[in-house]
Amino acid sequence: MSGPVMARRGFLAGAAGLAAALTLAACGDDGGTAAPAASGSAAAGAWSFTDDRGKKVERPQPPARIVAQVGSAAALWDFGVRPIAVFGPHRLADGSRDPQVGNVDITKVEGLGNVWDEFNVEKYISLQPDLLVSSMYEKGTLWYVPEKSKDTIEQVAPTVGVMLTGRSALDVIGTYERLAQSLGASMEGVPAARARMEAATEELAQFKDLRILMVSGGADAFWIVNPPEYPDIVHLVDAGLTVVKPDKVDEGGFFQTLSWENADAYDADVILYDTRTQALTPEEMMKKPTFAKLPAVEAGQLYPWSAEAPFSYHGYADFLEKLVANLKKAQPLQ
Repeated sequence: MSGPVMARRGFLAGAAGLAAALTLAACGDDGGTAAPAASGSAAAGAWSFTDDRGKKVERPQPPARIVAQVGSAAALWDFGVRPIAVFGPHRLADGSRDPQVGNVDITKVEGLGNVWDEFNVEKYISLQPDLLVSSMYEKGTLWYVPEKSKDTIEQVAPTVGVMLTGRSALDVIGTYERLAQSLGASMEGVPAARARMEAATEELAQFKDLRILMVSGGADAFWIVNPPEYPDIVHLVDAGLTVVKPDKVDEGGFFQTLSWENADAYDADVILYDTRTQALTPEEMMKKPTFAKLPAVEAGQLYPWSAEAPFSYHGYADFLEKLVANLKKAQPLQ
């Protein structure tokens, strides 16, 4: 996510050699038996999809062998699409599933890379993919596709980019829904999940009097997120929540970086903290004296923020229902 911990990282320079990679792949296996893209059957005939770059992607038939960045994979999985491989944080140190990969069964997909700037190009080519899908925080830049390898990667198979920055979660979910439908997904369970999401969204308005601060903690910095840049927060604000906006944001606009000594720069009744694995836990943050003395922390109104909830109705139903349950325990502090 182009968020408090990961955002604005410079990509490494250089480019991989396509010829060498193709030669290497040719010496390997053929990627195994082709896996279906979805639990349903895509319509026969030519396939096309126009992504958020305005790029029309075309194939002679609907893509079946799909590789996706973990956020995209999580969204597509909930609509019934089954990628054959993922890249980005999907496996924790103990081998269990990283929350960012959502409901994806990581025992049934190939892993091409688990950390930033890691993408196994040779394995990618050997899988003979039909399509790569990734989100974008900057138009034209596919998230977790390394700059040093992107030319090679984009020559292997067409790519689809889904823009996140400055959009509502509903818009992003809608894009993944259209893509999944075009791929022939069954959409099983989608109407029920949509109804759950809508019901939880309607409940948010009752908490409009709570001032909510959304943060992420690092070893040497405390980040205040900027609501208009994040689809999930745009959705929360549209639904009636009052989310504190930083007075000044860093270059790029995603957040304001503060020292831990200045963690008390903003007043809030509730603090929602980043739950991703790269962020500090509440226990770690509470070792910072300024943070521990914040009114919301002292009042116990410190709740998790699923900063990369899957962009699906299932993902957001779960996220919003948990948020509503937590906010029901909070009250204004002034």
